[in-house]
Amino acid sequence: MEKLIVGLAGNPNVGKTTVFNQLTGMRQHVGNWPGKTVERAEGHFEHGDYEYDLVDLPGNYALSAHSIEEIVSRDFIVDDDSDVIVNVVDASNLERNLYLTVQMMELGANLVMALNMNDFAKKKEHFINIGLMSTLLGFPVIEIDAKSKTGFEELLTTVEMASKNPRDTSEKLSYGNDIKGHLMDLQNVIEQDDSLLGVPSIWTAIKLLEKDTIVMEKVQKSPISSQIFAEVDKVSTHLRDVYKESPEEVIANSRYAFIDGLMEEAVKRPAVEKETLTDKIDKVVTNRVLAPFIFIIIMFTMFQLTFTIGAPFQELIDAAFCGLASWLYPYLGGGLLSSLICKGIIGGVGGVLTFLPIIILIFLFLSILEDSGYLARAAFTLDIVMHKIVGLHGKAFIPMILGFGCGVPAIMATRTMENEGDRMLAMMLVPFMSCTARLPIYGVFIAAFFSENQGLMLVLIYLLGIVVALVVAAILKRTMFKGLSTPFVMELPSYKIPSVKGVLLHTWEKVKGFLKKAGTIILAFSVVLWVLQNVFPWGGTDPQMSLLGILGTFLSPIFAPLGFGTWQATVAIIAGLAAKEVVVATFGTLAGMEEDDEEGITQVIQNSFTPLSAFSFMAFALLYTPCVASIGAIKNETNSYKWAMTMCAITLVTAYIVSFLIFQIGGLAGFG
Repeated sequence: MEKLIVGLAGNPNVGKTTVFNQLTGMRQHVGNWPGKTVERAEGHFEHGDYEYDLVDLPGNYALSAHSIEEIVSRDFIVDDDSDVIVNVVDASNLERNLYLTVQMMELGANLVMALNMNDFAKKKEHFINIGLMSTLLGFPVIEIDAKSKTGFEELLTTVEMASKNPRDTSEKLSYGNDIKGHLMDLQNVIEQDDSLLGVPSIWTAIKLLEKDTIVMEKVQKSPISSQIFAEVDKVSTHLRDVYKESPEEVIANSRYAFIDGLMEEAVKRPAVEKETLTDKIDKVVTNRVLAPFIFIIIMFTMFQLTFTIGAPFQELIDAAFCGLASWLYPYLGGGLLSSLICKGIIGGVGGVLTFLPIIILIFLFLSILEDSGYLARAAFTLDIVMHKIVGLHGKAFIPMILGFGCGVPAIMATRTMENEGDRMLAMMLVPFMSCTARLPIYGVFIAAFFSENQGLMLVLIYLLGIVVALVVAAILKRTMFKGLSTPFVMELPSYKIPSVKGVLLHTWEKVKGFLKKAGTIILAFSVVLWVLQNVFPWGGTDPQMSLLGILGTFLSPIFAPLGFGTWQATVAIIAGLAAKEVVVATFGTLAGMEEDDEEGITQVIQNSFTPLSAFSFMAFALLYTPCVASIGAIKNETNSYKWAMTMCAITLVTAYIVSFLIFQIGGLAGFG
């Protein structure tokens, strides 16, 4: 079989990942907002006599050197030995999408365009002459439907033909005679050095005029760099004198002029654009006054439904684990092995798995909100708050919202941010978002002390994380991360009804991760905790005199001002550094140490906390140092332990201060 390396490139939210999933069968989640794919994903499939290596590149609007995702896409097109680049395009937003297409043409990429979302274009009364568009661009344009796979056979056949007859798409570009002439002068100088001809000389010329740092560094190594930069200065000066604009603006305007000509020739559009359903909904959902209240109402409804629907299933799972432990206990003989399995493993892991229905429902609702397009609006509407209070644009809120699911992909999603300082700051904020790993902690404490206001308490916890993150961001922006943020530019995708398959698939992928944790990290720590609780260095059977009890007793005075200065709470906090679910597993294991095994986790907590100290504990669990996986993600993203340790210090200090204030002020106010 002949091997083909094919890249999928395009703007965010045009259906690239759907095309990728349909072709490869891989279960990469489809997100209905920009920046979902933050690194290239690779998959494989066969078609006819060809074996495909398919690469899903990050969605972006340009091929500059401003963000990591743009550089990832550009590097693949420039440096990797790809046969064809499939440019997936949203037909209903063709003019905006073509700006990236033009830049790939500048690179001389061997392109095939996959025109997706044609039904949306027709609803807007946009009618595209496919044949004429293909002729004007100089490469094939294929109409597809990513969801139904319509047009896929024609697309793959065209890709295979294009791989046999690669074409230099830069030859079709036309920026006007004046600009073309000056670009050619610069190209002639560049072409004197063969080492610079790995890409079309027109692309190098344009990037030098745009002051692209990566290209400039490459050209500086050339033996004729002085000649090249002298010509760049000459052309730049001419463009400024003639157009009264910077070379970057002149180039951008020339691209748009080329695109306008394409649109005028090949696309029929109404004189006045029709107002879409998305436009009508956005008048309410993105209203500056109503938007924050709508966000809170939606979150409250989501959490209230989660507890209402999940409670009966929780009881069933709890009863099943209790029954399993009771059934096994007599057969295992009541010794250490029996204690390890029934109290250590079943008590620890089972205590966490009891909250599986809550976690499934949270992921289900978040998937629906994300795939419908609402979460992108939440980031957009919070831009004003982010700017005024923090000095950080709303794009930083996208990783923060992703942090409601898991901190690791949320930290990786900061790659979409162009400004390095803003990116580092966003990483420091993600751990304050309440990931689903913390849900079991809230679930057990809310059930024990706030059962009549479960949804409200959960909303308060989530809002506390957001508010604290904004306050910390405001402080850090004025101290460690001084400087202006880049402007906030984000596409708001059209609203759509999420597919049942997509939502269920996304939910399962996340739940599978939780179950994997339960079978590995939580299981391992449950066994470790059981061992520590059953080792008594000075004899006796008092739980507080076990190694676990001694460690907790030694450190517990640190947490006394926060309202939970017991050795049990201290041990749970320490165990939570590995994974937040382990906090509940710890209480589950400790519950097995009580004389009355039937008291369970809830009874242990009620014996050790008051409602005020319980809320203080939940706040600490929300805000303190995240799991080791998140710490590792920051280290990997920054290539430095410095920022990972800085984040640990910031979150730990913040958690202590906030919990201290909650408990002390709450006590003074009479809530003790």
